[in-house]
Amino acid sequence: MRISSHFDSGNIECHDCQDPQNIRLSIRQDGAAEFLQWFHFRLSGAANTPCRLVIENAGECSYVEGWNDYRAVASYDRENWFRVNSRFEDGKLIIDHEPELNSIYFAYFAPYSMERHSDLVAWAADTGDCEVEVIGRTVDGRDMDLLTIGDERDGKLKCWVIARQHPGETMAEWWMEGFLARMLDGTDPVARELRDQMTFYVVPNMNPDGSFRGHLRTNAAGANLNREWLEPSLERSPEVFHVLERMKQTGVDFCLDVHGDEALPYNFIAGAEGIPSWNEFKQQQLDHFQAELVKASPDFQTQFGYDKDEPGQANMTVCTNNIAERFDCLAMTLEMPFKDTVETPDYEQGWSPERCMRLGEACVNAIYQSRSVLNKG
Repeated sequence: MRISSHFDSGNIECHDCQDPQNIRLSIRQDGAAEFLQWFHFRLSGAANTPCRLVIENAGECSYVEGWNDYRAVASYDRENWFRVNSRFEDGKLIIDHEPELNSIYFAYFAPYSMERHSDLVAWAADTGDCEVEVIGRTVDGRDMDLLTIGDERDGKLKCWVIARQHPGETMAEWWMEGFLARMLDGTDPVARELRDQMTFYVVPNMNPDGSFRGHLRTNAAGANLNREWLEPSLERSPEVFHVLERMKQTGVDFCLDVHGDEALPYNFIAGAEGIPSWNEFKQQQLDHFQAELVKASPDFQTQFGYDKDEPGQANMTVCTNNIAERFDCLAMTLEMPFKDTVETPDYEQGWSPERCMRLGEACVNAIYQSRSVLNKG
């Protein structure tokens, strides 16, 4: 048997794999930071062998509550991902599975490779309804891709949609794949009207370096990008710096920042209620969008989510808070689960790439139905 992770987004350390009933593993922390929780590795040579894989440092991970009621994902072909028996016990994540084939991949959530990202960007450019440009470079020198959908004539609402500031939250780019598929569908009347009335600026992956390196939360410099929006720098957080500079050029009327949450088994939105300028109109904008998303997708709900910040207590280094205050606009964080949705469960896959994409499509409806409230009050 063999354990390997030297590939795009791979992350694991193997201590011993001689005994299939005690394969000893540890998650490697982000390169220049102390975050750890993302894992992605391959088990080879174990066909028809009952295996017990023990991640020994699960109790030291960044979000230990994320292991409660969690089941890891696995795949033979890296396209179809299914859940496998997992339990958190004595500080260890234990995965029990008997592979059918000699090659199987395990991960925290279905990976979204940088190769697939490149394919997504190339496909979008080829549709004819999207302009693709590189607006800067990451710490490691990778391209920061910006997709512009709809013409940029004056008077149109400027809508920004970004994903995967935290690279281990791969559901965010799966969501983006569904969102873009619908927004660039020439036969979709809702997308057609949105392209005519609004200009969309889309960053499918805010953190290419962390994605490739197999990080949970940070870029190559160890920066948590969602804490860099107050004063980003070219040295520490060029990814945020370049996006924010372009936002200043275009203006922002709407911003949706797509994420995943380790602990909560729900899809929900976090708003900017704690910013200094929060008022009744901003609350109406937020409430309207959420109500429309509830109508568009039974997988979305508003009962459970994060505690709201007290007035004036928002962390202004966070994207949603900073953009909402800086541009006086509706800005939100969409969170999806690593686990499954409690109210609409799927035992075989849990929350999955396919369901992420369907939610991305549903958000197009919610944006369309929210046009009237996006104008600033």
